[in-house]
Amino acid sequence: MQLYTPSLTSYQRLKTREVKIGNHILGGLHPIVIQTMTTTDTMDTEATVLQTIRCIEAGADMVRITAPSKNEAENLLAIKNSLREKGYQTPLIADIHFTPNAAEIAARIVEKVRVNPGNYVDKKKFEQIEYTDDEYLEEIERIRDRFTPLVMICKEHGTAMRIGTNHGSLSDRIMSRYGDTAMGMVESAMEFLRIARSLDYHQIVLSMKSSNPQVMVHAYRLLVQKMNEEFGECYPLHLGVTEAGDGEDGRIKSAIGIGTLLADGIGDTIRVSLTEEPEYELPVCDDIVKLNIAMQGKKGNVPLIDKLPYSPFEYTKQASFAIKNIGGSQVPVVIADISKIENIQPDDLISVGYTYDAQDDKWLIGDQAADYIFVNDLPDFALPGTLSMLCFPAVWMKYREVTNCYPVFEATQYIYLKSEEAASINFVMLDCFSDVYPPHFLDVLFKKLKSDSTAVLCLSSMNPNAMQSIRRMCIELMIQEVRNPVVIISDSNHAHMNESLIHFSVECGALLLDGFLHGICLGHHFGNPAMPTPYKKMNSIAFGILQATRTRISKTEYISCPSCGRTLFDLQETTAKIRAVTHHLKGVKIAIMGCIVNGPGEMADADFGYVGSGVGKITLYKNKEVVKKNIHSEVAVEELVNLLKESGVWVER
Repeated sequence: MQLYTPSLTSYQRLKTREVKIGNHILGGLHPIVIQTMTTTDTMDTEATVLQTIRCIEAGADMVRITAPSKNEAENLLAIKNSLREKGYQTPLIADIHFTPNAAEIAARIVEKVRVNPGNYVDKKKFEQIEYTDDEYLEEIERIRDRFTPLVMICKEHGTAMRIGTNHGSLSDRIMSRYGDTAMGMVESAMEFLRIARSLDYHQIVLSMKSSNPQVMVHAYRLLVQKMNEEFGECYPLHLGVTEAGDGEDGRIKSAIGIGTLLADGIGDTIRVSLTEEPEYELPVCDDIVKLNIAMQGKKGNVPLIDKLPYSPFEYTKQASFAIKNIGGSQVPVVIADISKIENIQPDDLISVGYTYDAQDDKWLIGDQAADYIFVNDLPDFALPGTLSMLCFPAVWMKYREVTNCYPVFEATQYIYLKSEEAASINFVMLDCFSDVYPPHFLDVLFKKLKSDSTAVLCLSSMNPNAMQSIRRMCIELMIQEVRNPVVIISDSNHAHMNESLIHFSVECGALLLDGFLHGICLGHHFGNPAMPTPYKKMNSIAFGILQATRTRISKTEYISCPSCGRTLFDLQETTAKIRAVTHHLKGVKIAIMGCIVNGPGEMADADFGYVGSGVGKITLYKNKEVVKKNIHSEVAVEELVNLLKESGVWVER
């Protein structure tokens, strides 16, 4: 498989064409730019100006403002003038969906316009239409006729453009030929890009957004490959996971999608889309960029590679044999490191999903219950039957008769010391491409692993580019045909959990998206040893990462758009209400969309949709089909619950 990026084994930025946007130059090897989008009514000039200023002062390099119609597009001038009068020179971006006329107005005012090729000219009626090749070319010419005026206006005024494809709003024409695929997303953008290039217009940024990080990452990688193949160059890329949601889940999902691509060296500007106030998005952007910069340190002795043994453009779980509940076709396991707890008590296991009911003498097991715990000493009470323990060999030797207790060996100990091993499962820790190992160490290790049907390989790396180092080791395992299950040990020493969340999400998420991992273990080491480890938070993050990568579903998923000037109800309040009554529905995906623009199209990955269809009015969807129209918002959440019951997915708590 051809390499899509030079950053597979050590960090190397993908050099893209430079694009000028106001006082910023995007692309080339310029620093990554962060941006956000206002949530105010664009016709409310004062409110939009004030919120834009808050975003700028929170760190936004660019600010996007919705312009769904001519009126909003025209009012961008008043907003821009007010900001400039107040001394703010930050570039403004107009967000256009359905209205070419609005785009043409905005392009004369702001520094950049964003158009969605899925609905700028094409229509989205969820119709399957068969096109002959000639009919398809006729549609391309129709797009050229409608798109060319905007390109010429942008050329005249020095305005940049983002061609922003959304997975959920691919046109019926693209869907009919390419289906709901990453290739369809890429071709949707490439059609517009080819037209712009034919008109000698190159001030273009592209994006491939999806609420599913798997789809998003694969589409961007494929776009990079296609641009290189067809043009011999790449245009700057705007990264984002659309409709990521709020809180921890929204941050995990965004970090996985954006961070994975930045680690690939791909991406020139980023936006984290949270269902929160826009200024709250910017610290998350900062943390993702800071982590990416940290990857650019000493490269270590990670060997180069010129060919991949797997496809980076689609998800395939890499082959392994199963050892107990790890590997094979089973979902990835979660190992909770609670080794800092001395004298473990039953209540200590609440944070990892197990609650002991003393009255009935039984364990209550949550949907997010860890599969293993790593301990320094065994507890003196009986564990629930679904939970196993890991410990270092010196401890394990004392308790080797305990049936649910297994040893964890350091790799050199596993090979060179004649330690006793467990009969059923042994864990082997390897620091990937560390210079502490002797020559030919990996050859010896691989040979033993191939003949050991009990060994689970636990990979970590002390290199700054840890994710690339571990990925390279996983590739080497494939090349050497070592089929033992692989667990990642991801350690963070960041001072704050919000930074660690980003660290874990990127390091583990990137490897899960490529199908390499069969388990994850997170470790957090604060600079101050007196600070307690937040075990419950760590466990939640671990399961959140698995959920976001679609490798293990343990809870309800919410696909929720950020508020903007089009929103027809209070998104944050409504999301909280819906979450409160539906959060126990494991595996159900519910989209909460503020308006029809972000409605049936952009919630393509959802099972059910709650969409604003007018002021105080809600339309409910099942998949892409309208079920109930124009429900009053006061009863809409109750009606959603009724729909879930009618559809057979409701369970009582």
